Amino acid sequence: MHTQTLIIGGGQAGLALGHHLQRAGAGFAILDAHPRVGDAWRRRWDSLTLFTPRRYDGLPGLPLDGDPDGHPGKDEIAGYLAGYAGHFALPVHTGCRVTSLRPRLGGGFVAETSTGEWSADQVVVATGAFHTPSVPSFAGRLADRVVQLHSSEYRNPDQLPAGDVLVAGAGNTGVQIAGELAAHGRRVTLAYDRLGPVLPQRLLGRDIFWWFSRLGTMTLSGESRLGARIRAQNPIIGTDMRRLLRSVRRTGRIVAAQGHELRSADGTRHRADAVVWATGFRPGYPWLHVPVLDDRGAPVHRGGATSWPGLYFLGLPWQRTRGSAVLGWIGRDAEAIAGMIASAAPARAAAAVG
Repeated sequence: MHTQTLIIGGGQAGLALGHHLQRAGAGFAILDAHPRVGDAWRRRWDSLTLFTPRRYDGLPGLPLDGDPDGHPGKDEIAGYLAGYAGHFALPVHTGCRVTSLRPRLGGGFVAETSTGEWSADQVVVATGAFHTPSVPSFAGRLADRVVQLHSSEYRNPDQLPAGDVLVAGAGNTGVQIAGELAAHGRRVTLAYDRLGPVLPQRLLGRDIFWWFSRLGTMTLSGESRLGARIRAQNPIIGTDMRRLLRSVRRTGRIVAAQGHELRSADGTRHRADAVVWATGFRPGYPWLHVPVLDDRGAPVHRGGATSWPGLYFLGLPWQRTRGSAVLGWIGRDAEAIAGMIASAAPARAAAAVG
């Protein structure tokens, strides 16, 4: 099958781009590896609630229903994305996993997928940033009886045995999981080097994202001085850390493990019956056979455009601004990519004729 633009990934980034391409009358197809639109959200932990209120969670052309100042759960977002694709009749091909993407002789690309081959004049990789769970190599030295989960596999406290739980990593995900486990009576140790700034969910009667929007911080470029500073800090939003640290034990970053014990950077040893690795993700594009990745496997791009003609990325954190990977702001990046595609089309057509 052939299409003008192939979008790899049917999450919020791919759907937002599809909306803009549809409005422009461009031909496109969206490929998603999951059985249903929204499944990437359905598979996250049961109690996950977004930091952003509904007024900032909609994609272009369709706001979320419900209290605009309320905070939706992950299943509500999953249903919204499925409804968005249906509302605009976007051509999403679910259960279609891309196994290889290569340049096509004469221009464009060829994608091998689990359901057949596609060719396209341009491709947008909209698979987001949560690819390969990052777990330290020494985790393999823990005893088999120690239950280990990456945060992407965590659903609820019932997955973990009774006893001591260590949560490694104190970004927003780590502190939320640690808080939930402690609230369910688990003995929890939270391991981290340092915390980013802790921000309340509400400030002076307004949601913190109202202030972010009002002050323009969500549209800051990562290349600006303030944007670079915020990017490096990774703030904790909406978690009362003083209260949390009264209910969990705090230790330094975990640097080694053996048997039932983990050792933190200061030499302290901790016995654990279970470990949740809230240690983030690393890029994973094993199917991408186009030279646009750096030594770490991360995309090299400028605002989503790569050096390879016709290949773009969308939905990466700080791709253009602080809001690049956030639901309510991702549509702006999608519109920008759609504009790049439209602008480049005449040049590619002329080159093909020539």
